Amino acid sequence: MLEALGLDAHTEAVYRGMLANPTSGIAELGARLRLSESQVRDGLDRLVDLNLLRASRDAPGALRPVSPESGLEELLRRQEADLARRQQELIQSKAAAARAVAEFAGLRPNTETQHAERLIGLDAIQSRLEILSRELRQECLSIMPGGAQSQAGLDASRPLDEDAMARNVRMRAIYQDAARNDAATFAYAQWTVARGGEVRTSAVLPPRLLIFDRTTAVVPIDPAHSRQGALCTTAPGIVASLVALFELTWDSAVPLEYPRRRVAGDGITSGEKELLKLLASGLTDETAARRLGVSLRTVRRQMASLMERLNVTSRFAAGLKAGQRGWL
Repeated sequence: MLEALGLDAHTEAVYRGMLANPTSGIAELGARLRLSESQVRDGLDRLVDLNLLRASRDAPGALRPVSPESGLEELLRRQEADLARRQQELIQSKAAAARAVAEFAGLRPNTETQHAERLIGLDAIQSRLEILSRELRQECLSIMPGGAQSQAGLDASRPLDEDAMARNVRMRAIYQDAARNDAATFAYAQWTVARGGEVRTSAVLPPRLLIFDRTTAVVPIDPAHSRQGALCTTAPGIVASLVALFELTWDSAVPLEYPRRRVAGDGITSGEKELLKLLASGLTDETAARRLGVSLRTVRRQMASLMERLNVTSRFAAGLKAGQRGWL
């Protein structure tokens, strides 16, 4: 239950055991919880790291459990501060990536210059991806926004991904949550995981991105019109910024094998919460749909469902109630 706060099942069990009987020793905890001595010791060490166990003033050398009211609240505050820091880093990485793409977008088509190549047309992009995939040695990182991926794109990627994974290349991909609703895209993601790849999903994603061995990145020149071409760059500063953007997005995404997250206790999915944020910021239904990788009909259906659950008849009232509940 407390994995989101950094407590795995064994650590949570040890914490509960200490709360029930603060004077319990390692052997007693292990017997009562059916854990090995090493599991109990690991759990105690983790609880000390999380500041949920502190030195006892009554029994020098012993530990006492911190009450859940203060201890777990402190963990939540730390996570909120960390999330705010990550969001700021994400904003900075996005800005750096945008400046880089703008700087190199004026290159002559399909002509390589120092650290960059402008690829015009799907054939040029596919040819470059085939070369980069064959040269892969360690890791491929990808961000695939837009929900449903085209069947042509999936078909073109399958042999490249299969060959890379057969060579033990680590494959990490982030899809939009909406991809879970598309049978072909979801099946492809499951196929990737079954072969050792790692896939996560997120409600909102940065533009499409591919990074090969952390040395070469491919990004669209215009994210809204991928057919206009892509930029392939090996500039270390640009690639490092894009890797940071990927890692920040990866950390906040949900593994494919997990169900889509619900915000604890309020019954709203992460996608619905993002929708409320986007609409509250003034975006139209059409723009919000593009950002979330879903159809306009889906956005309007989700909003109608939220209004019904909030028991309101206008979007203004929905925004007020959503704010009162802490959804915004």
